[in-house]
Amino acid sequence: MSVESLFQALESRLSSRPAREVYLPGWTLREASVLVPVFERDGVPHVLFTRRPATLRTHADQYSFPGGGREPEDATPLHTALRETEEELGIDRRGVRVLGMLDEVPTISQYRVRPFVGVIPGDGKYDPSAEEVAFILEVPLAGLLDPAIFRVERKEILGAERDLYFYTYGTHVIWGATARILRDFLNHVTQVPGGLG
Repeated sequence: MSVESLFQALESRLSSRPAREVYLPGWTLREASVLVPVFERDGVPHVLFTRRPATLRTHADQYSFPGGGREPEDATPLHTALRETEEELGIDRRGVRVLGMLDEVPTISQYRVRPFVGVIPGDGKYDPSAEEVAFILEVPLAGLLDPAIFRVERKEILGAERDLYFYTYGTHVIWGATARILRDFLNHVTQVPGGLG
């Protein structure tokens, strides 16, 4: 299957079902959105992550997808994801091909995160914001599907037992909400006909 065929199949799959929304009675969750950036380089599909600077107040030094809290000028959650991607990586929002939305993810910092999957240019030309991005990690999609890099830990969070996901790619450890979003995305990849699963 070509990378373009994979992206088309993902777009078809994501558009054919509604994304699951977060419902937590008694919780007031702030709105946030991220973009799961995918791209093709030399015929190979990749996923992009950013590592946050160690100086940030929250989630310092963690891997994440570009995104953030919804601002008043953001007409929709998708606008938030595209604006943040442009601000963090210098990727023109008009050059992102949105494939669809994944299931919402709640965070312990009380955000409702709406993840969108989008194809970005594969030329590697970024203009990262020093305030928000310490490092850009590009990972071949097949590397993320290797079961050897994935593990689950059971921990008590906010008074309930929950699964924590970890993806260890080389020296890079992806966990938290980013790992939950990645897990959902990879599940879709393995379900498309002719996909990498």
